[in-house]
Amino acid sequence: MGRRIIGLTGGIATGKSTVSDYLATRHGLPVLDADAYARQAVQPGSPILAAIAARYGPTLLQPDGSLNRSQLGEIIFSQPAEKAWVEQQIHPFVRQRFTQITEQFPTEQTLVYAIPLLFEANLTHLVSEIWVVTCRPEQQLRRLRDRAQLSTDQAQRRIDNQLPLAEKAAQSDVVLDNSGSREALFRQVDGVLEGLGRTDQRQQRP
Repeated sequence: MGRRIIGLTGGIATGKSTVSDYLATRHGLPVLDADAYARQAVQPGSPILAAIAARYGPTLLQPDGSLNRSQLGEIIFSQPAEKAWVEQQIHPFVRQRFTQITEQFPTEQTLVYAIPLLFEANLTHLVSEIWVVTCRPEQQLRRLRDRAQLSTDQAQRRIDNQLPLAEKAAQSDVVLDNSGSREALFRQVDGVLEGLGRTDQRQQRP
């Protein structure tokens, strides 16, 4: 039997970070964060950031040379072709970091891969089981709007750029409902890790 790798995903603003932080602090599981590696990919001076600036112009850079994330977000969330181009630059770097860091752990160590775009980026083959964090659509919209200080239309556009939550849930082994309190969410996580409420649908997926 191979290494146990939990692929933690969900929709934007559904609570993935809350779950990954809890898995790390309460259960002591190493969390490998795709978002952190994506930020490394576009550090000032990196060839990937240079390619992005060359494509979209120097206004994509802050005065300190870092990426203007909000401006890039406006481009990629309104132009699917540009979103695909940016992902083609960043995703290979992220996959390489997952491989490099995973090799630092013994094979008996359970790992958590926190990957918001696990399905969208076709990375499900990297994990042995998939956990998805969900909530009600109106909660997701409100949380994203408030967190990122976006208009309702801007927030909805970012949500619509991802695979619908229901489709992610249907392809997952564990569904964590974050519609209620944080404590209720943590109880679900505890129950899954204790072997309660587990489903095994991966046999039905190609």
